[in-house]
Amino acid sequence: MSLTPSHLIEYLYCPRFTYFEYVLRVPQYEHKNYKVLRGRHLHDQRLEQNKDYLRRRLGVVDKYLDQYLTNEVLRGRVDEVLQLSDNTLAPLDYKFAEWEDSVYQTYQTQLYCYAWLIEETFGQPVRRGYLVYTRSRNKVVEVPIGPNNVAEVKRIAAEVLDILETNRYPKATRYKSRCVTCTYRNICTQ
Repeated sequence: MSLTPSHLIEYLYCPRFTYFEYVLRVPQYEHKNYKVLRGRHLHDQRLEQNKDYLRRRLGVVDKYLDQYLTNEVLRGRVDEVLQLSDNTLAPLDYKFAEWEDSVYQTYQTQLYCYAWLIEETFGQPVRRGYLVYTRSRNKVVEVPIGPNNVAEVKRIAAEVLDILETNRYPKATRYKSRCVTCTYRNICTQ
């Protein structure tokens, strides 16, 4: 089985989320969420609008749009893979969100996953990624990416795979406030 960045993000939210959705196969009905639908539409729109645009102030010399990348563990679709003037690559991801002076852990994790995929696919280093906050006039935010970040997502992926392969019921998140809005709160033994 190959994982997506969403698998890892959901696991970080609560390991039991992984168990309920992917072991017991209890659907969460995400496809009905307005933000999810709006975000998917936005991604398609941005890919069409930005075909020939290079972000030269970021040092972009070339780019690859809408890249579906995979390795033995992970798969994902990167909005843009940027070739930078320093001979590194960088993922760029559009977010249907407002910039709030900090980058959410979920967005960082997604970029770290993309860095892993890009490094293995293209054989070039990734030292940073970019987020475009579309609801803040397309503000671009740079996120540093180091070897420890990629190592951490590899470790998390191994934990997710362990749950899926052994059908192990994991411990719940230690952040009980997350349980209030969780899709699975009615079936979870908190």
